[in-house]
Amino acid sequence: MAPSSGSKTKKHVKRVTLTSKKNWWMVELDPDDEPGQSSEHLAFSSSEDQIGSPPPRMTPYRSTGPILELSSPPTSPPVYNPPRHPTSIFSFPTPTAYAAPQNPTAALAPFAHGSASEVFKCIVKKPDVVQLEINGEMQSNASDVTIQFLAELRVYTTVARHRNICTFLGCLEMVGMVLEFIEGRTLDDVLKDRPMLSTAQKTDYHNQLLDGLTHLHSYGLSHGDLSLTNVQVVNGTNTIKLLDFGRSVSADSVFLPPDDDQPPDPFAYLARRETAQLPLPLPSPKVEQIHQSTRPFCAPEILRGECTDARLADAYGFGILLVCLDRCEGVDVKPWDQRKDLLPKDFFNGCDLFEERARAYLLKCDQRRRLIKEDMIH
Repeated sequence: MAPSSGSKTKKHVKRVTLTSKKNWWMVELDPDDEPGQSSEHLAFSSSEDQIGSPPPRMTPYRSTGPILELSSPPTSPPVYNPPRHPTSIFSFPTPTAYAAPQNPTAALAPFAHGSASEVFKCIVKKPDVVQLEINGEMQSNASDVTIQFLAELRVYTTVARHRNICTFLGCLEMVGMVLEFIEGRTLDDVLKDRPMLSTAQKTDYHNQLLDGLTHLHSYGLSHGDLSLTNVQVVNGTNTIKLLDFGRSVSADSVFLPPDDDQPPDPFAYLARRETAQLPLPLPSPKVEQIHQSTRPFCAPEILRGECTDARLADAYGFGILLVCLDRCEGVDVKPWDQRKDLLPKDFFNGCDLFEERARAYLLKCDQRRRLIKEDMIH
């Protein structure tokens, strides 16, 4: 319905996220500013845009006061120059460490057959860089995106192939990493379906999750973001696939808390090594920022900024997964209680299969049970 005379034209509000976990901003758009159209109001650029061409100025949205309006761009706005652009990760010649493993499609079923070829489905995961001018300063997620992609590449190029870990197929020049296409649903979707899972199926999922995670941990790496949505279940075979390792950290690193504003780049040595073309040694000790994972799977010690063992933090997330699996539903814990290692009184109601195990994984970090392959249920 057209607005009456004297009334203000209704505008849309667009949410723009600078990182995966924090720092989101709201901007006001005119109704005719549709996604994909050029607009002077849209202060956003993706990795497809030129980094050297900054967007119009914008100001942050706050919970009080009037809705923001976008001002006209300044004549000479400052240009944000990230120290290492994420797409440079995939510029050729590709480092040997990022090359495809030998016979990467060996465990995959072809999608189709031709007269002289086999066709496979795959996923191409590419960096999505956003830069915004906020209060006269250029902000970008380039550094965070770089670290997440390098962390994921570290997992895929370090860990040997495993049936419960998404298969890495290599990298594409100036694009990104190539992963297997998983024809399935998230574990979250599986648990929402009815009828509820049988005891045998719950046990099988437990064993597959434990097998994949202990395989990953055996290489000194954590997952870093265990959740119902980061576990895929393959249709037909019910095979568990762990994925999304962008928050993985190395077990022998020193961890900075999630709220550290200026964390070091744990992969800076890679850039130096490529420039110098020398086998430079790894920094010692390695320092990485450990991030909060999806609620409520995040370990209390991470919420408190006190984590010293990332694999024990994974064990806590695994304990929450077991409660969800046993109850066949999602669960929640208030973050202020979780920081104090507290759980709701009825948290284990309906846990007839995994309660004892889950409790051992959800103890305080100095009492918590580790993930070991021998705990698989036969």
